[in-house]
Amino acid sequence: MSLSEQIGLRILRQMDPERAHKIALAGLRAGLAPLPGPVTSDRLKVTVAGLEMPNPVGLAAGFDKNAEAVPQLSRAGFGFIELGAATPRPQPGNAKPRLFRLTEDQAVINRFGFNNDGMELIADRLARGRRSAVPRGINLGANKDSDNRADDFARVLRVIGPHVDFATVNVSSPNTEKLRDLQGKAALRALLNGVMAARGELERAIPVFLKIAPDLNRDELVEIAEVARETGLDAIITTNTTLAREGLRSAHSGEKGGLSGAPLFEKSTRILAQLSEITGGDIPLIGVGGISTSEQAWAKIKAGASAVQLYSAMVYHGLSLAPRIARELDQLAAGEGFANISDAVGTDRAAWL
Repeated sequence: MSLSEQIGLRILRQMDPERAHKIALAGLRAGLAPLPGPVTSDRLKVTVAGLEMPNPVGLAAGFDKNAEAVPQLSRAGFGFIELGAATPRPQPGNAKPRLFRLTEDQAVINRFGFNNDGMELIADRLARGRRSAVPRGINLGANKDSDNRADDFARVLRVIGPHVDFATVNVSSPNTEKLRDLQGKAALRALLNGVMAARGELERAIPVFLKIAPDLNRDELVEIAEVARETGLDAIITTNTTLAREGLRSAHSGEKGGLSGAPLFEKSTRILAQLSEITGGDIPLIGVGGISTSEQAWAKIKAGASAVQLYSAMVYHGLSLAPRIARELDQLAAGEGFANISDAVGTDRAAWL
């Protein structure tokens, strides 16, 4: 981290977390953050679900919900970025405060509830922006008061799909009541069939991912894998935030919402390894949850992830974390004799089972 980034993070951490996030995004748009551009090498370049990525380190959904800083994030060293979640209609989300730093645990709890500007405005921003070599995707959400939440996902895809390179079905946020019920086999199959039908209406078919919760048992993972195969899902993001609170020390540990950050690393990686074993590597997996070092990103890859995503760790380590992890992954892969990151996927899966 540069001295300016250290000072900036120190100032932001004195503020209310949600206000600090808005200021960080504004600073990014204003050009106050140094952007390294693409971080890549022959060893780092990967193709996941048909998407060519300069490196396997992505930005998870939630950081730029409304596609306000896409050009800047595309030059921040990520190999791909995910925006949103977007819902059909704008919605304010849950009451504030709804974002909490758990500094002692290097973690975050949020209960935003899909606050966003709505699909029309987000699509307009994306349509006006210039495309880059870094794939960009949209996280699909449902309105809290929707009469048909399953249909909301398809509606958002129809509107925003033409302006992105992939879309993620998010049925795993714990902050919209009963949303996780859509992870059940029958409900999930119906939802994904609707999303795939909507994808078929686009001029350019894009990969569709599914983001799952870490609070699932093996039988539920088997069902999700079966539905993924049946519906032609392109990848699974493993995992979203958790409702678990074991071992936390921070003052805000009792807040309601989804927990992300360091405490999620082992839990999410074990789910990742189980799903990798269940799918036999037939469906690409994207590992997210608790990554703050290159060693942890490498562990996710060797547990079965074709790519990884970051978010919460940037609260504590800054935007420079992504390019730093990408460069160090290159060194780790070289040190173990891998010609490409993809050759290491799943090679240490058994250790996490």
